[in-house]
Amino acid sequence: MSPGALAIVPLGVAAGVLTTLAGQGGGLVLLLALAPIVGPHAALGLTTPALFLGNAHRAYLCRAAVDRRLAGLVVLGALPGAYLGGRLASSASPLFLRLALVAVTSLALAKAVGWLRFSVPRVAYAPAGAVIGALAGTSGGAGLLLGPLVYASGLRGQAFVGTVAVTAVALHAGRLVAYGAHGLLTVSSLPLAALLALGIFVGNALADRLRPRLGAHLTTRIELWTLIVCAVLSVVGLV
Repeated sequence: MSPGALAIVPLGVAAGVLTTLAGQGGGLVLLLALAPIVGPHAALGLTTPALFLGNAHRAYLCRAAVDRRLAGLVVLGALPGAYLGGRLASSASPLFLRLALVAVTSLALAKAVGWLRFSVPRVAYAPAGAVIGALAGTSGGAGLLLGPLVYASGLRGQAFVGTVAVTAVALHAGRLVAYGAHGLLTVSSLPLAALLALGIFVGNALADRLRPRLGAHLTTRIELWTLIVCAVLSVVGLV
Protein backbone atom coordinates (compact mmCIF):
# COMPACT_ATOMS: atom_id res chain seq x y z
CA MET A 1 0.00 0.00 0.00
CA SER A 2 1.53 3.31 -1.11
CA PRO A 3 1.81 6.41 1.13
CA GLY A 4 -0.62 8.11 -1.24
CA ALA A 5 -3.30 5.68 -0.10
CA LEU A 6 -3.62 7.73 3.09
CA ALA A 7 -5.38 10.35 0.96
CA ILE A 8 -8.44 8.10 1.14
CA VAL A 9 -8.88 8.90 4.85
CA PRO A 10 -10.15 12.50 4.37
CA LEU A 11 -12.60 11.16 1.81
CA GLY A 12 -13.95 8.82 4.46
CA VAL A 13 -14.15 11.69 6.97
CA ALA A 14 -16.24 13.75 4.53
CA ALA A 15 -18.55 10.79 3.87
CA GLY A 16 -18.98 10.15 7.60
CA VAL A 17 -19.80 13.78 8.38
CA LEU A 18 -22.34 14.03 5.56
CA THR A 19 -24.16 10.80 6.38
CA THR A 20 -24.28 11.39 10.14
CA LEU A 21 -25.76 14.84 9.56
CA ALA A 22 -28.08 13.97 6.68
CA GLY A 23 -28.76 10.25 7.04
CA GLN A 24 -27.39 9.46 3.58
CA GLY A 25 -25.11 10.74 0.84
CA GLY A 26 -21.72 9.55 2.09
CA GLY A 27 -21.74 6.37 0.03
CA LEU A 28 -22.65 8.39 -3.03
CA VAL A 29 -19.69 10.73 -2.43
CA LEU A 30 -17.34 7.75 -2.18
CA LEU A 31 -18.63 6.11 -5.36
CA LEU A 32 -18.45 9.36 -7.33
CA ALA A 33 -14.88 9.94 -6.15
CA LEU A 34 -13.51 6.40 -6.49
CA ALA A 35 -15.30 4.96 -9.55
CA PRO A 36 -13.35 7.12 -12.07
CA ILE A 37 -10.07 6.01 -10.43
CA VAL A 38 -10.52 2.29 -9.78
CA GLY A 39 -13.60 1.52 -11.89
CA PRO A 40 -17.23 1.03 -10.78
CA HIS A 41 -16.96 -2.64 -9.81
CA ALA A 42 -13.76 -2.13 -7.81
CA ALA A 43 -15.33 0.92 -6.16
CA LEU A 44 -18.28 -1.20 -5.01
CA GLY A 45 -15.92 -3.83 -3.61
CA LEU A 46 -13.79 -1.21 -1.85
CA THR A 47 -16.58 0.89 -0.36
CA THR A 48 -18.94 -1.87 0.78
CA PRO A 49 -16.88 -3.12 3.78
CA ALA A 50 -16.06 0.47 4.78
CA LEU A 51 -19.72 1.50 4.59
CA PHE A 52 -20.74 -1.62 6.52
CA LEU A 53 -18.42 -0.68 9.39
CA GLY A 54 -19.26 3.03 9.14
CA ASN A 55 -22.99 2.40 9.34
CA ALA A 56 -22.52 0.00 12.26
CA HIS A 57 -20.61 2.73 14.11
CA ARG A 58 -23.29 5.32 13.23
CA ALA A 59 -26.07 2.99 14.38
CA TYR A 60 -24.24 2.59 17.71
CA LEU A 61 -23.91 6.36 18.13
CA CYS A 62 -27.65 6.80 17.47
CA ARG A 63 -28.77 3.59 19.20
CA ALA A 64 -31.08 5.30 21.72
CA ALA A 65 -33.14 6.96 18.95
CA VAL A 66 -33.43 4.05 16.48
CA ASP A 67 -36.97 2.94 15.58
CA ARG A 68 -36.26 -0.73 16.17
CA ARG A 69 -39.57 -2.03 14.82
CA LEU A 70 -39.28 -0.14 11.55
CA ALA A 71 -35.61 -1.04 11.19
CA GLY A 72 -36.40 -4.69 11.87
CA LEU A 73 -39.02 -4.80 9.13
CA VAL A 74 -36.71 -3.24 6.54
CA VAL A 75 -33.81 -5.49 7.58
CA LEU A 76 -36.08 -8.53 7.28
CA GLY A 77 -36.34 -7.84 3.58
CA ALA A 78 -33.08 -6.03 2.82
CA LEU A 79 -30.65 -8.67 4.10
CA PRO A 80 -31.77 -11.59 1.90
CA GLY A 81 -32.59 -9.19 -0.93
CA ALA A 82 -29.07 -7.73 -0.96
CA TYR A 83 -27.52 -11.19 -0.96
CA LEU A 84 -29.65 -12.39 -3.87
CA GLY A 85 -29.08 -9.17 -5.79
CA GLY A 86 -25.34 -9.41 -5.25
CA ARG A 87 -25.32 -12.85 -6.86
CA LEU A 88 -26.81 -11.56 -10.09
CA ALA A 89 -24.39 -11.25 -12.96
CA SER A 90 -26.22 -8.35 -14.64
CA SER A 91 -27.11 -4.97 -13.21
CA ALA A 92 -30.63 -3.75 -12.71
CA SER A 93 -31.98 -1.44 -15.39
CA PRO A 94 -30.69 2.11 -14.73
CA LEU A 95 -34.03 3.50 -15.91
CA PHE A 96 -35.92 1.32 -13.44
CA LEU A 97 -33.65 2.44 -10.60
CA ARG A 98 -34.14 6.10 -11.44
CA LEU A 99 -37.91 5.78 -11.71
CA ALA A 100 -38.05 3.95 -8.37
CA LEU A 101 -35.90 6.60 -6.72
CA VAL A 102 -38.08 9.40 -8.10
CA ALA A 103 -41.24 7.65 -6.88
CA VAL A 104 -39.99 6.97 -3.34
CA THR A 105 -38.38 10.42 -3.01
CA SER A 106 -41.57 12.11 -4.24
CA LEU A 107 -43.56 10.22 -1.61
CA ALA A 108 -41.10 11.29 1.10
CA LEU A 109 -41.18 14.94 0.00
CA ALA A 110 -44.98 15.01 -0.26
CA LYS A 111 -45.19 13.66 3.28
CA ALA A 112 -42.60 16.17 4.52
CA VAL A 113 -44.44 19.24 3.18
CA GLY A 114 -47.86 18.00 4.26
CA TRP A 115 -49.36 17.23 0.84
CA LEU A 116 -49.97 13.62 1.86
CA ARG A 117 -51.37 12.73 5.26
CA PHE A 118 -51.62 8.95 5.07
CA SER A 119 -49.05 6.68 6.68
CA VAL A 120 -47.33 3.90 4.80
CA PRO A 121 -48.42 0.60 6.45
CA ARG A 122 -45.56 -0.75 8.53
CA VAL A 123 -46.03 -4.21 7.05
CA ALA A 124 -45.11 -2.78 3.63
CA TYR A 125 -41.57 -1.95 4.76
CA ALA A 126 -40.39 -5.59 4.68
CA PRO A 127 -41.14 -6.21 0.98
CA ALA A 128 -39.90 -2.71 0.16
CA GLY A 129 -36.64 -3.55 1.95
CA ALA A 130 -36.34 -6.76 -0.07
CA VAL A 131 -36.70 -4.90 -3.36
CA ILE A 132 -34.19 -2.22 -2.32
CA GLY A 133 -31.77 -4.86 -1.09
CA ALA A 134 -31.97 -6.82 -4.34
CA LEU A 135 -31.45 -3.69 -6.43
CA ALA A 136 -28.59 -2.49 -4.21
CA GLY A 137 -26.82 -5.80 -4.69
CA THR A 138 -26.42 -5.00 -8.38
CA SER A 139 -26.04 -1.21 -8.23
CA GLY A 140 -24.53 1.13 -5.66
CA GLY A 141 -27.09 3.81 -6.51
CA ALA A 142 -30.02 1.67 -5.38
CA GLY A 143 -28.95 2.08 -1.75
CA LEU A 144 -30.16 5.67 -2.04
CA LEU A 145 -33.71 4.32 -1.83
CA LEU A 146 -33.26 3.55 1.89
CA GLY A 147 -33.22 7.22 2.89
CA PRO A 148 -36.49 8.23 1.18
CA LEU A 149 -38.17 5.02 2.39
CA VAL A 150 -37.36 5.73 6.05
CA TYR A 151 -38.00 9.47 5.62
CA ALA A 152 -41.51 8.68 4.34
CA SER A 153 -42.24 7.00 7.70
CA GLY A 154 -42.03 10.40 9.40
CA LEU A 155 -38.76 9.83 11.25
CA ARG A 156 -36.49 12.87 11.51
CA GLY A 157 -33.24 13.85 13.19
CA GLN A 158 -31.21 11.25 15.05
CA ALA A 159 -34.03 8.70 14.78
CA PHE A 160 -33.92 9.01 10.98
CA VAL A 161 -30.11 8.82 10.81
CA GLY A 162 -29.89 5.88 13.21
CA THR A 163 -32.68 3.87 11.61
CA VAL A 164 -31.22 4.32 8.12
CA ALA A 165 -27.84 3.23 9.51
CA VAL A 166 -29.26 0.00 10.96
CA THR A 167 -30.98 -0.89 7.69
CA ALA A 168 -27.84 -0.02 5.72
CA VAL A 169 -25.79 -2.41 7.89
CA ALA A 170 -28.05 -5.27 6.80
CA LEU A 171 -27.88 -4.20 3.17
CA HIS A 172 -24.08 -4.03 3.16
CA ALA A 173 -23.80 -7.33 5.05
CA GLY A 174 -25.72 -9.11 2.30
CA ARG A 175 -23.59 -7.44 -0.36
CA LEU A 176 -20.36 -8.37 1.45
CA VAL A 177 -21.23 -12.07 1.42
CA ALA A 178 -22.25 -12.02 -2.24
CA TYR A 179 -19.31 -9.88 -3.42
CA GLY A 180 -16.84 -12.05 -1.50
CA ALA A 181 -18.22 -15.17 -3.15
CA HIS A 182 -17.96 -13.67 -6.63
CA GLY A 183 -14.59 -11.94 -6.51
CA LEU A 184 -15.64 -8.29 -6.21
CA LEU A 185 -14.27 -8.21 -2.66
CA THR A 186 -10.59 -9.17 -2.53
CA VAL A 187 -8.00 -9.42 0.24
CA SER A 188 -5.84 -6.83 -1.52
CA SER A 189 -8.60 -4.21 -1.21
CA LEU A 190 -9.06 -4.65 2.55
CA PRO A 191 -6.23 -2.31 3.70
CA LEU A 192 -7.72 0.56 1.67
CA ALA A 193 -11.20 -0.33 2.90
CA ALA A 194 -9.90 -0.22 6.48
CA LEU A 195 -8.42 3.26 5.94
CA LEU A 196 -11.70 4.39 4.41
CA ALA A 197 -13.61 2.99 7.40
CA LEU A 198 -11.24 4.79 9.79
CA GLY A 199 -12.03 8.07 8.06
CA ILE A 200 -15.77 7.36 8.27
CA PHE A 201 -15.47 6.68 12.02
CA VAL A 202 -13.80 10.05 12.53
CA GLY A 203 -16.43 11.79 10.40
CA ASN A 204 -19.24 10.08 12.30
CA ALA A 205 -17.83 11.21 15.64
CA LEU A 206 -17.30 14.80 14.47
CA ALA A 207 -20.82 15.10 13.05
CA ASP A 208 -22.35 13.45 16.13
CA ARG A 209 -20.88 16.26 18.23
CA LEU A 210 -21.84 18.92 15.70
CA ARG A 211 -25.44 17.83 15.15
CA PRO A 212 -26.91 19.06 18.50
CA ARG A 213 -25.32 22.48 17.97
CA LEU A 214 -26.99 22.92 14.59
CA GLY A 215 -30.50 22.51 15.99
CA ALA A 216 -33.45 20.42 14.83
CA HIS A 217 -34.67 22.92 12.22
CA LEU A 218 -31.36 23.14 10.36
CA THR A 219 -30.61 19.42 10.51
CA THR A 220 -34.09 18.63 9.14
CA ARG A 221 -33.37 20.93 6.20
CA ILE A 222 -29.99 19.24 5.66
CA GLU A 223 -31.71 15.83 5.61
CA LEU A 224 -34.36 16.99 3.15
CA TRP A 225 -32.01 18.76 0.74
CA THR A 226 -29.48 15.93 0.78
CA LEU A 227 -32.29 13.53 -0.08
CA ILE A 228 -33.28 15.75 -3.02
CA VAL A 229 -29.71 16.22 -4.28
CA CYS A 230 -28.97 12.47 -4.13
CA ALA A 231 -32.15 11.74 -6.08
CA VAL A 232 -31.31 14.36 -8.73
CA LEU A 233 -27.76 13.02 -9.15
CA SER A 234 -29.13 9.53 -9.65
CA VAL A 235 -31.78 10.65 -12.13
CA VAL A 236 -29.27 12.53 -14.30
CA GLY A 237 -27.15 9.41 -14.41
CA LEU A 238 -24.15 10.21 -12.20
CA VAL A 239 -24.77 7.13 -10.05
